Amino acid sequence: MNKKRRSILILSLGIFFVFLFISCGEKSDKAVILELMDKAGQYIEQKDADNLMLFVAEDYSDFRGRDKRETEEMAKHYFLEYQGIITHVLSTKIDEIATDEASIRTDVLVSSGGAKLFRKFVKFAGDYYRIRARLVKRDGTWLLQYAEWEYTSLDILFPESVSILKKIFPNLIP
Repeated sequence: MNKKRRSILILSLGIFFVFLFISCGEKSDKAVILELMDKAGQYIEQKDADNLMLFVAEDYSDFRGRDKRETEEMAKHYFLEYQGIITHVLSTKIDEIATDEASIRTDVLVSSGGAKLFRKFVKFAGDYYRIRARLVKRDGTWLLQYAEWEYTSLDILFPESVSILKKIFPNLIP
């Protein structure tokens, strides 16, 4: 084998191992954040406030000034008081991600068990919310540090959220 071919082979193997190392390495922060939001969504759907709060930083606050303790009390009250409420975390977009901080937006659908009749007759799925949040990375773990949410409409949801809604309610959205 001549030097040129050997150099190309070594370079190719080097590139291959770099890509192999990258693809087999730790998950990207983006992947970890999206997994975190999926897991948080599962805890919300299960009405599991204790595990949900594991994702919340000690210095958390929301747009109404609630801290972590007040938010936990609110979640537990909400889950207990509104047993028929169903929450679907639809999709999440990461707006900005840095070494130890990220900004995200998440679409959420909140409906009640009683809304089942409305879905059938007036094509009502529930109320849509857009959550804007800031996460911080502490000791290698992403945590929710700040959140605000607002009522939104179907036509403002992310396209990925609408696709998920079509799967959940196939006859609801054209």
